[in-house]
Amino acid sequence: MTATDPTPTTGKTGVAVPVRPAAAATTARTATSAADTVAATAARLRAARRAGTRRATVVVSVLVALALGLLVASVLLGGLRGIPAGDVLPAAFGMRTGLADYVIHRIRLPRALAALLAGALFGLSGALYQRLIRNPLATPDIVGISSGAGAGAVTVLLFAPALPYGVEGAAIGGSFLLVGVILLLSRRGGRVDTNRLVLIGIALSAVCAAYVNYLFSSAGQHSIAQVTRWLVGSVSGADWSGVGVLAVALVGAGVCVLPLNRALGALSLGDQLAHGLGSRVRAARTATLLVGAAAAALATGVTGPIGFVSLISGPIAVRLVGAERTLLVAPAVGAVIVLGADVLAQHGPLISPVPTGVLTALIGAPYFVRLLLRRQGARS
Repeated sequence: MTATDPTPTTGKTGVAVPVRPAAAATTARTATSAADTVAATAARLRAARRAGTRRATVVVSVLVALALGLLVASVLLGGLRGIPAGDVLPAAFGMRTGLADYVIHRIRLPRALAALLAGALFGLSGALYQRLIRNPLATPDIVGISSGAGAGAVTVLLFAPALPYGVEGAAIGGSFLLVGVILLLSRRGGRVDTNRLVLIGIALSAVCAAYVNYLFSSAGQHSIAQVTRWLVGSVSGADWSGVGVLAVALVGAGVCVLPLNRALGALSLGDQLAHGLGSRVRAARTATLLVGAAAAALATGVTGPIGFVSLISGPIAVRLVGAERTLLVAPAVGAVIVLGADVLAQHGPLISPVPTGVLTALIGAPYFVRLLLRRQGARS
């Protein structure tokens, strides 16, 4: 047998049957085609990921530019009578005294920055809960986390208003307490039932509202007026200490979200598959709930419960960049919503001045009803 003869094999009859080169070539072509298909799919996925990253970069850049424009408008609108134009920028950095320092550095700039940072925290907390529970209605203000924070904050406002950082601390304590109770009551068969979590959160929100009403019944008229304005949600009384709290909270939440983002992506595939991929499901879920609760509670402690921002920021971010990058874009969306609502609340024709939470409720409540109707239509 020459070197060019096919290698013989033994057939069923025991007779040597040669393996034809055509069969070997077909097998090789099939393997090459499969490898090419895998490589082409991987290339398309990489291209889609790069396109998504570019789109997210553009969207975030536009939102940041819009937020900066609203920040400037919030500081400059309302007039600068008696303040020279050359003193505006130095006064913003505390480099002037007198009227410029009082108007720009002590009133307008802290208010604008508080609206910006609180909106980012509300947007981030809502996106965390929506992505974890996979329900656009599951946000801290709907589930009841904000109500727990509000109950704790109102307690301090009525009985210990002079306590340093007492409102913020009580808001975090109330929100964490509510998270613990919700997690305890929503467990079924050794795991957390997300639908049960939402329903229990709504019920506990009503309990917190009843507690706040009970506190009102035993408070004086002056305290009631102060707390009522706070409960509506407003940044009118923001100062630099509150801005500092919000800035630290946003940085801390951002650092915590970085490792949680991958875990949330695995959890979106289901608990069993996420566990199989190596994710610590219980730890990731608890950490996400606590980080979202802390972000919402600290924002609530400074500005009051500005409603529906956490509800609408996440879905808007999903429409802009997709679910994978929601946590990057939702804070910017929330910042633009709250700061824009505050500018309109201060200077809008026919409506100003009103608390910021009034305008966000006017925007968010119809959107909430729309989400409910869409989910009901999808189920039917």
